[in-house]
Amino acid sequence: MSQGGSNKKVSNSLLALSSAAIFAVYSAGYSRTQSAANRFAAADGRRPPIPIARASEPVVRITASPAPVASESKPEVALRRERPVSAQPAPAKTDPPPSVPTTVETPAPTTPAAELPPVIPEPKVEVPAVVAPPVVAPAPPPPAAPAAPAHPVWKDGTYTGWGYSRHGDIQAAVVIEDNRIKSSTIITCNTRYDCSRIDDIIQQPVKRQSPDVDNVSGATQSADAYYYAVVEALAKAK
Repeated sequence: MSQGGSNKKVSNSLLALSSAAIFAVYSAGYSRTQSAANRFAAADGRRPPIPIARASEPVVRITASPAPVASESKPEVALRRERPVSAQPAPAKTDPPPSVPTTVETPAPTTPAAELPPVIPEPKVEVPAVVAPPVVAPAPPPPAAPAAPAHPVWKDGTYTGWGYSRHGDIQAAVVIEDNRIKSSTIITCNTRYDCSRIDDIIQQPVKRQSPDVDNVSGATQSADAYYYAVVEALAKAK
């Protein structure tokens, strides 16, 4: 048998079982609710509504009076309307307030005032508004120039000094003329390495007019020794 035929057979079987189950549930519910439906059908008789009179409308009763015996004319029906008696008590009678005599005063005749001359309005003079000149804030004063560092006073002459380091010592000679460093040289080099490594910083004290010199990569100890030698020489020049 093919796979499609088996699938169709299973679907038909499931549809039949589902229909049988729904029918069984419906039959059980109908048998349980049949007796209650019969009772509601027996008690379905409705009573006619009771007329309720409105409180605002008067109740009108029509009564027929009996016809007189002696009269041979056709009996006449007399209609009489009975209105409900209001339960509210009648308002009590009050005496009218006593009349108070009033007197009317007639105003005294007034004499017309003397005719005044017409008032002539004064002409309006428009005064032009005075516009005040704008207030200009004063310009801030220029910043003061930084004070020049005090130049040390050196005596003319040639002065020597020693500088020390872990790799050896250096002796420098400084020449002072007119309170200025004229020259600066190394006269003794006792360092482990040759002092030619610091040739670029030897003339810096002359350019800067101070013992400050740059550090030299690979010769830091020699540069420090030269710096301390120039410092000691300038200290002797004061």
